[in-house]
Amino acid sequence: MMLKEERFEVILRELESRRKVKFEELAILLAVSEDTIRRDIELLYRNGLLSKTRGGAMLREKDPLTFQDRQSFLTKEKDVIALKVQQFLKDGMTVFVDGGTTIWAAVNAMPLDIRLRMITNNFSIVPLIEKFKNVELIFLGGNYESDLAVTSGITTCAEVAKYNADIFIMGTCAVDPVLGVSAISATDGETKKMMVQCARKTIALASRNKLYQSELFRVCNIEGLKVLITDLDSNDPELNSFRNKDLQIV
Repeated sequence: MMLKEERFEVILRELESRRKVKFEELAILLAVSEDTIRRDIELLYRNGLLSKTRGGAMLREKDPLTFQDRQSFLTKEKDVIALKVQQFLKDGMTVFVDGGTTIWAAVNAMPLDIRLRMITNNFSIVPLIEKFKNVELIFLGGNYESDLAVTSGITTCAEVAKYNADIFIMGTCAVDPVLGVSAISATDGETKKMMVQCARKTIALASRNKLYQSELFRVCNIEGLKVLITDLDSNDPELNSFRNKDLQIV
């Protein structure tokens, strides 16, 4: 019988060559039960060696090194999401927005005459706000993470806690109907958690490659979201597992 550590090597080798594997396939390959494979995947996931998917696992996607690099990825999908966001932005609102290139696209697409108070840790949107003459920008202090172009840490979370927001428009790393929203970075995850707590409504933005994914640091359950905006049509069967959860899908 193969040792657990030997199974881990096989699973990781399969991921390296195929990028994505299913529980059933691994169970047949390793001649063990699917429950055993699930436990193996869970351990590898908790050690940051892979990402869980619905019914299997995939090679952990490493984000490009810089915010600038990520801006060139999935631009059409981000533009679709950005336009869908606009219906939720109303004059007079106080809005949390956090980091990410999809958030950047959403802010860039706002009507020029919109009247908002925007509270953010996303350094990349600061230059954008100059063209929005009626937007009051509150930038959150904290430790600056150049790779993500955000501030984070204890100071950031403490500053978030000073405010009540009408909505939180959240960029995401991973969204799963069972496991909820999760983050690659612990500090990013803590900032998101605090914004969820301090907003009346949380709207998650997720391109299709973020769906049915999970990362190490939990942000909130799917029930913590009021709206999920993706680049897919709202009636797309790929979104069926997110339905019937008191969640508006856009």
